[in-house]
Amino acid sequence: MAALFSLILLAWPAGAAAAKPPVLVELFTAQGCGSCNDANDHIAKLADRPGVIALTFSVDYWDYLGWTDTFAKPEYAERQRAYVTRLKLREPYTPQVVVDGQEEAQGLKTAEVDRLVRAAATAARNPPDIRFVGARRVDVGSGRPPRGGGEVWLIRYDPRTVEVAVRAGDNRGETVSQRNVVREIRRLGAWRGRPQAYRIPAASDDGLATLVVVQAPRGGRVLGLAQRRS
Repeated sequence: MAALFSLILLAWPAGAAAAKPPVLVELFTAQGCGSCNDANDHIAKLADRPGVIALTFSVDYWDYLGWTDTFAKPEYAERQRAYVTRLKLREPYTPQVVVDGQEEAQGLKTAEVDRLVRAAATAARNPPDIRFVGARRVDVGSGRPPRGGGEVWLIRYDPRTVEVAVRAGDNRGETVSQRNVVREIRRLGAWRGRPQAYRIPAASDDGLATLVVVQAPRGGRVLGLAQRRS
């Protein structure tokens, strides 16, 4: 690893500046959430907006209503709980939208969501450069880390629109449409502000887009991101 780190330092152009990253929008939703469909639709529209990466995280805490969410994983609800703690909220809820790890809004308040996205797009940022090297490595460049350092996350999501026929619970008999559904999230390691390489595990499914996010720890602000479609 030490030799690889030295090679990265030599290969990284001096004074290289990273392009301004897209705004990261995260929707926490559930197929069993009776009030989430309009928020799902708005996220689908945001996904087509230039300069925005909009993701759908399905959570599992509504499964008790009778429908087991087909995309939910415990780690998605865990990510939402980290935001709840960081943003000093009372409890997690759906539909919730988090923008760049810094601001949140009720997913049905689409005008407020759009306002937060516009504000994030114009905010000053100094992201580290993020580069994919082949299929199994990503390099994160130098930058000013937040207090306590940063974290590097791998997120894989389905860029297609997926329709699920719900057969029980609050949405029984309805077809739920979801876009950019997250299928995998994994912490690749810590980032301390110096160039570092991270190994990317093989994808579990074909056709997923790969997103790497550098973020302050425990649900903090997003420092930078880069994506690659598999």
